Amino acid sequence: MKLRLGTRASTLATTQSGMVADALVAAAASRGTTLDVELVEITTEGDTSTGSLVGLSQVGVFVNALRDALIAGECDLIVHSLKDMPVDPHPDLSLAALVTREDVRDALCTGGIAWEELAEGATVGTSSPRRAAQLRALRPDLRVVDIRGNVDTRLSKLGNGFDAVVLAAAGLKRLGRLDEATHLFSPDQMLPAPGQGALAVEIAADADDDLRSLVTSLDDADTRAAVTAERAALAVLDGGCAVPVAALAIVDGLDLRLHVRIVNTAGTLMLNEVSRGVSREALSIGRSSGHALLGRGAARLMEST
Repeated sequence: MKLRLGTRASTLATTQSGMVADALVAAAASRGTTLDVELVEITTEGDTSTGSLVGLSQVGVFVNALRDALIAGECDLIVHSLKDMPVDPHPDLSLAALVTREDVRDALCTGGIAWEELAEGATVGTSSPRRAAQLRALRPDLRVVDIRGNVDTRLSKLGNGFDAVVLAAAGLKRLGRLDEATHLFSPDQMLPAPGQGALAVEIAADADDDLRSLVTSLDDADTRAAVTAERAALAVLDGGCAVPVAALAIVDGLDLRLHVRIVNTAGTLMLNEVSRGVSREALSIGRSSGHALLGRGAARLMEST
């Protein structure tokens, strides 16, 4: 059996897609089937754009080209970083698996200088308004600057106009480079993006039963419950990567705890909402949290600078 797996062409994307491919091969072997997975590299708008990415993820800047290739039959399944995906489902596709989540934290890379020892006015690079807003809330003295490029490009800028960069710990870990993180922010310091650390596998809505069964075998129930709650809150708040919305759900047995945070871009105003319930009600917990924040003035806060 052979499958074509669509992926972005970056080192991180192909590494992550390779991990999914290996898991599929193992799952097939456990069923007595020999599987060959070919990675099909696809260039997205996010890979070619030279401008700021702020706002673009709302329209699937890293997602649409992959989805188009799947619908066109150029591949059999596609892999995304879940945090890059629009919250609305695609009518022709099925989110068949959410692979067990990796470290959700954000990582500060400085080349060796501790977070507490960063000089006043130090320049920190990030492409995420959520990270930028929370950095400003933690350290108003920092100069937070937009930065583009893959992991290698961003890390290469340390000492070359940047004193630090902030990246996802999950990506660094998957690349075997977590030791380059000087500081891992606790969720209390910097709450992650909804879905951060999770990989999503999409297939066609009308995919055959064998493919669907194989892919869904990778689905992790706790990961799905957690990110469902996070993304439900994001959907209510009508947010994307252009809006400083952060969320983290923790599943403990049958229980789920969701923390959602809204920060204005200046980092001077912040709202937090913590909700608890049973994990099977993840969707309603997320929606309730989003509506609670709207009732507390989240829309006005998100519009403020």
